[in-house]
Amino acid sequence: MAKGPEEHYGLLRRYLPLVHQDLSATYSRNLHKWLLIAPIIGVITGLGITGIAALVLRVVWPVVLDYFLHHTWVIVPVVTAAFAVTGLIMQFLTPNPNEHSTEEIVKSYHEHQGDIDMRPFFAKLFAAVTTVGFGGSAALEGPSIYGGGAIGSWLWTKMGRLRLSSRDRRIMLISGAAAGMAAVFRAPLTGLVFALEMPYKDDLAHEALLPSLIASVVSFVTLASFMGAQPIFDFGSASSFTGKDLIWCAVLGAIIGLIGMVFSITFRHARSFFVKWAIPHWIKLTIGGLLTGFCGLAFVLIFRDGLIPMGPNYEAVALILGAQHSGFELVVFAIFKLAATLFSLASGGVSAMFVPLFLTGGTLGTAFGQALHSGSVELYAAVGMAAFIAAGYKTPLAAVTFIAEATGGHAFIIPALIGAAVAYAVSGDSSVSGDQRLHERMGDDEPQTVAVLNEVNE
Repeated sequence: MAKGPEEHYGLLRRYLPLVHQDLSATYSRNLHKWLLIAPIIGVITGLGITGIAALVLRVVWPVVLDYFLHHTWVIVPVVTAAFAVTGLIMQFLTPNPNEHSTEEIVKSYHEHQGDIDMRPFFAKLFAAVTTVGFGGSAALEGPSIYGGGAIGSWLWTKMGRLRLSSRDRRIMLISGAAAGMAAVFRAPLTGLVFALEMPYKDDLAHEALLPSLIASVVSFVTLASFMGAQPIFDFGSASSFTGKDLIWCAVLGAIIGLIGMVFSITFRHARSFFVKWAIPHWIKLTIGGLLTGFCGLAFVLIFRDGLIPMGPNYEAVALILGAQHSGFELVVFAIFKLAATLFSLASGGVSAMFVPLFLTGGTLGTAFGQALHSGSVELYAAVGMAAFIAAGYKTPLAAVTFIAEATGGHAFIIPALIGAAVAYAVSGDSSVSGDQRLHERMGDDEPQTVAVLNEVNE
């Protein structure tokens, strides 16, 4: 017998609350809002980073590099003057000249709920151009991560109608940082993983996973539409490796882990010294530029073959892998590159050292492969790159994904994982970042839980 309208109505009244309850549980985290917010972060960040990358990599640095190689006497005065300009910008146009780049994003994530002061935004980006484009031993990941993170934080203030929480602002900060990293290296997975690993030495910013993924992909596509999607480094790939290779990769990871630990500790002490030094900020940077310039000049005078341990140094990857440099020259280049990076960034240069660490590791890996008389020197170069990033930044997963995406060396993933893991373990808790935390702590948004736990313990 068919059911009457009243019976149907009764079933609806009975089961609709259950359906509502299931749907509420399914969408309790309100993830669908990121389908709107994250693409906006990605597009704006992608456009901004495209402009910066085109300016530095296609306009400024090629001209400066060519002039340096043909008129070596100008290296020291040009770099010194550029760093003096950077120091003046940071001292007089920013509230805190020691706060910028990746470190500002990490500190804001942990201490300021993702809030970034946008007033000095353009001044800091210009200071990054004068640091990187005129010979500082750094690359564009610093301004890209800062620029993307700041854009994410700023957009939070413009989306009041969405009723976003302070936790959402932290997520938008990390999503913007991921988008910046993805764009500058044309590597969306690297941008995602690095941004999630960046705040911690032994943890991930899990809350930002989905929006960071979306923002990274959109930012990458935005930049690729203007500058192409090919890997940023011309890096060949081997088709296979042996068990013996994996053992040597672990050895290389241990060696680079020790070097990375020494460099990280030295850098943190040097950075602390410059921050505490009671002289004007622009003078600190002038001294840093002078010392950086001497590093570049000394190396160019010793080895006149196109290599120079200064600037973004993207071109150095092809020179190291494609030309037959002796192991001695490669080791000397690595030493001068680390010294130039120390002077450039410890003194207050506006950028970060992802590429300097990447390049130094690749140089040492190449020299290591030559010493073994290996037929696949590029394998050890890739492992060295991943190992130094893992040791210096405590981002082993990002190091390996970077090798796969930015170099095209997908066959090196397993050896790179081994080298990165060993380097990460050997280097301990040392890190070039002073604001990283070991792992995630219980946030301020959980006071009731903390109180309950305290009462139970009492």
